[in-house]
Amino acid sequence: MSESSTQQRIQTRERILEAAEAVFADNGYHDALVDEIGKRTSMSKGGLYFHFPSKERLFFAVMDRLADKLVQRAVNAAAKADSPIQAAVAALEAVLSTLSVQKRLARLLITQGYSMGNAFESKRTEMFDRFSGVISKHLDQAKESGQIGEINTDMASRIWLGAVNEIVVHWLFSNGPTPKEAGPDLKKMLLASVQLTPVNDFTEVTNQ
Repeated sequence: MSESSTQQRIQTRERILEAAEAVFADNGYHDALVDEIGKRTSMSKGGLYFHFPSKERLFFAVMDRLADKLVQRAVNAAAKADSPIQAAVAALEAVLSTLSVQKRLARLLITQGYSMGNAFESKRTEMFDRFSGVISKHLDQAKESGQIGEINTDMASRIWLGAVNEIVVHWLFSNGPTPKEAGPDLKKMLLASVQLTPVNDFTEVTNQ
């Protein structure tokens, strides 16, 4: 395949994924119509299935694409931090801020695939494992440098993400504060959960 053909195929896939993201976010997996995605991309159903063999594969490709973007934002935010614990917090805040301004994206990542059953849960677990890995990496470094206590950083990172998940669900379905609005209080609680030491470091991080 020539370079121009490869580039064209990549651009076509991106166009499909962009349209599919909107349709899945608005309707959920079960009620989303492949015909609607085709209409938005001016492609036939057969053309869509050439790039993505099934509706399920297309949905998972959309989730992977969104996860890539969120993880990269978390990594970029962490890279600008001055210490490991601040990097872990910055990664979490990047996710909170992004979800706060993209409600459709939040709904898609958190709830819109439940009608798929175990397949969606497996994909969501895979996605959350990636976020957890970013946070646990910096918590490991914080533990090694003495910023936090001797804790199970893998479990801590999953607890952090579990808390984020609950904040997002409360926002989406119960008119709770946006993830960004809940961020300051959530940050204080999560930092306390990893037994940050000394006290001055806790104050320094939470006041940023």
